[in-house]
Amino acid sequence: MRNTTVGGQAVIEGVMMRGLKGIATAVRTPEGDILVNHDDTKALSQRHAIFRLPLVRGAVALVDSMRIGIKSLNWSASIFGIEEEPSKFDQFLKNKFGEKGEKIIETLTLMFSLGLSILLFFVLPTLITGLLRNYSLPTMMLNMVEAALRLSIFIGYLYGISKIKDIYRVFQYHGAEHKAIICYERELPLTVENVRGCTRYHERCGTNFMFLVMAVSIVVFSFTGWSHPLVRVVTRILLLPLISGITYEILRWLGKTKGPVQSAVAYPGMMLQRLTTKEPLDEMLEVSIRALKEAEGLMTDDNENHQRSS
Repeated sequence: MRNTTVGGQAVIEGVMMRGLKGIATAVRTPEGDILVNHDDTKALSQRHAIFRLPLVRGAVALVDSMRIGIKSLNWSASIFGIEEEPSKFDQFLKNKFGEKGEKIIETLTLMFSLGLSILLFFVLPTLITGLLRNYSLPTMMLNMVEAALRLSIFIGYLYGISKIKDIYRVFQYHGAEHKAIICYERELPLTVENVRGCTRYHERCGTNFMFLVMAVSIVVFSFTGWSHPLVRVVTRILLLPLISGITYEILRWLGKTKGPVQSAVAYPGMMLQRLTTKEPLDEMLEVSIRALKEAEGLMTDDNENHQRSS
């Protein structure tokens, strides 16, 4: 087995991969060609040594993945002309700050996405459970109710979006991404036939990460009491970097070692990938293979379609 840190995500009609040679996003154009964008943006962990420390690197990796993911999604959307019309505020930032305006917009989008996730999966369950404090329930019971609500909202969200037609195709590309990485890790030639035969479930998937965040948060939050609702919410938010850090280390452990304990820890998240990954078409596998080869520097043909951004 090849030990790699290759990762990625699905985008609109394509796949983004992060490898040894940087970030490569490949999409299938309306004309049927594969167009590749190379992003030279360095990961945050490459800029400062402190960002590579255990526990710290988990929170940094989460923000970095969201930042790069949003940028890749925006690029894939631009290929199909489905970018949203810029708002007056967006236009103001571009006019005021020029090229820096784009980065400001990306940062604001990242903050909004992260804030919405925190609100939906952490703040909302805490506030709902807080309503039960008037019934004098023991702390352990309140923690169990909050955990059940958090997991229910998370799984319900995944199930709901999996039924949307356009999202289904994105999830097919998500499956293609996993299959290509697993084929590569098994040291098999990156052909459509070989990739097709690989599983679409992977231990280092973002779905696994999110589920483990929920699981780790249950343990960490059990050490906090049920005081004033505002204090409870603030405590939840302040502990999220620690929870992300712990989860990231668990995910690295799952990716490096195999055994019954690792399989048991990974199993729930792997089963959730039944919702977030779907069996891809061969043409999707071709796109994922191309993105992986570009990200790992395995391409030998320089006459393909490329774009480069920074």
